[in-house]
Amino acid sequence: MKYLIVTLLLVLSLASASVYAGGFQLNEHGAKAMAMGGAYTAVANDPSAIYWNGAGLTALSGTHIMVGASLIMPNTTFRGVSPSITNYDMEKQAFTPPHIFVSHSIDKDWAVGLGFTVPFGLGTRWGDDWIGKYLAIETELMTFTVMPTVAYRINDYISISGSFVYSFANVLITRKSPQTPFAGDAFIHLEGNDNSAFGYNFGLMVKPIEKVSVGVSFHSQIDYTFEGTAVSTGAQQLIDAKRLPNDDVKAELTTPFNLAFGIAVDVTDQLKISADYQRVGWSSYDSLKVDFNDPAFTDLASPREYEDSYIIRLGASYKYNNTYSFMGGIYYDNNPVSPDFVNPSLPDANRLGFSFGLEAKLTEKIGIQASYLFIRSEELTVTNSRENYVPGISLIFFQLAFYIVYKNFKG
Repeated sequence: MKYLIVTLLLVLSLASASVYAGGFQLNEHGAKAMAMGGAYTAVANDPSAIYWNGAGLTALSGTHIMVGASLIMPNTTFRGVSPSITNYDMEKQAFTPPHIFVSHSIDKDWAVGLGFTVPFGLGTRWGDDWIGKYLAIETELMTFTVMPTVAYRINDYISISGSFVYSFANVLITRKSPQTPFAGDAFIHLEGNDNSAFGYNFGLMVKPIEKVSVGVSFHSQIDYTFEGTAVSTGAQQLIDAKRLPNDDVKAELTTPFNLAFGIAVDVTDQLKISADYQRVGWSSYDSLKVDFNDPAFTDLASPREYEDSYIIRLGASYKYNNTYSFMGGIYYDNNPVSPDFVNPSLPDANRLGFSFGLEAKLTEKIGIQASYLFIRSEELTVTNSRENYVPGISLIFFQLAFYIVYKNFKG
């Protein structure tokens, strides 16, 4: 039984890192917003306001449609175990989370919108025989949200918004489990989904003076109940003896709230600068519980040590002429988890993001946006792992993203 508990706790550590570490949360919803480093809460002047700050919809006239997708290519190098300096590279993957935003102004005071986004949508994949194969081989999480939104302009200075959020999600986790020399290694594969999770968003936009705007947005926590299966292959005699999981499972998980404050200033008629502070409520994730359908397996709860974290964002946009605008940005994303709890399913660390982009008005009603984001995390050395790591692990994480978005400029 002790052997079984150790095995399943390793599975729990994979699930927790894959769902909750900051690197799987995506804030790249809209090319212009991404180009400005995500400092968009007080800007929100295109349909992606549905995600960033729905109150911005009251500044749009007519009907707008925005369709886009990102190309995200993460890369990680594992060096160790100390004193070894052997490098292990994560396998190359590409993720293309899409987004769709549609907005419509009913009159000068009321506007509505509908958004589809992927707020969590990345994964990691290592070789079957790399040194950390008993901790992580493949991990992938995808969450999808649909956000009907209503915005109302109270007066010339204040607008508010509210969104209902419907979400569905799926998760996949694969790793190896060490067995006796006679049984060999076994693969453990977990896959589950939740088709009915709900949340809400609020937005506020205030324009105290002509050239300054202040924005606030809130995204609620979303509670997921994943139902799926844990399947083990190989070492059949251990599976038959129920020393390895091979059963239906259920796990309740909560994604964090996001609270953002922003300010934007029109320095000139051409130049706008903006800044955001984003608070992310990772402390809502204090434990991960997994329930087994078969009473022969003991339901498990694994404590987590995540803390509330923050992101600081700076951005700028410059209107070169009536056709072209240029954007740039930078942000700092603080790691929400102590190095002692870092896991190779998501090798996270403090990160810096650098971005730039272009918006071009092709016709009176059609435009195109493109942006590029490079994320560089600091090198992280783990020396006192609580997640069954051995000491001396160094991790480096890169991420690249490219957006093309088509938008209707009607109005």
